Amino acid sequence: MSKIRITKQFSFEAGHALYGYDGKCKNLHGHSYHLFVTVIGEPIIDHSNVKFGMVIDFGDLKKIVNKEIIDVFDHSMIFNKNTPHLNLAEELKNQEHHIILVDYQPTTEMMVIDFAEKIKKHLPENIALHSLKLSETSTSFAEWYASDNE
Repeated sequence: MSKIRITKQFSFEAGHALYGYDGKCKNLHGHSYHLFVTVIGEPIIDHSNVKFGMVIDFGDLKKIVNKEIIDVFDHSMIFNKNTPHLNLAEELKNQEHHIILVDYQPTTEMMVIDFAEKIKKHLPENIALHSLKLSETSTSFAEWYASDNE
């Protein structure tokens, strides 16, 4: 049977600041992120399976990505918890803002690595994460490929 790649696109809004950076992105700012999730597998060939002909039901992939990424990161402010931004994060949390503290500089590159690990853990055994593309603007994005990380 042929291996097939399927892709689902997701969107979320989030803010961040890059502590120690020497450009404008050191300031608090936000993006309309677009995440493209591509998985690879063989279509189900069991005629009695309700998902016959599918690699994975797009709805099942959506549940995984929503639970692990979208529901967590949408309308949040992301800070590296190992920087002085921690004080600001705590102050914002106390004012009931949705704050996420991560162990990395919250660049698009590092976020896509984090997202890959989160998604891979929840995919069915016969489905592999092929790639992720995370865009923070219409012209700027980072890509993660399983083949580059084996």
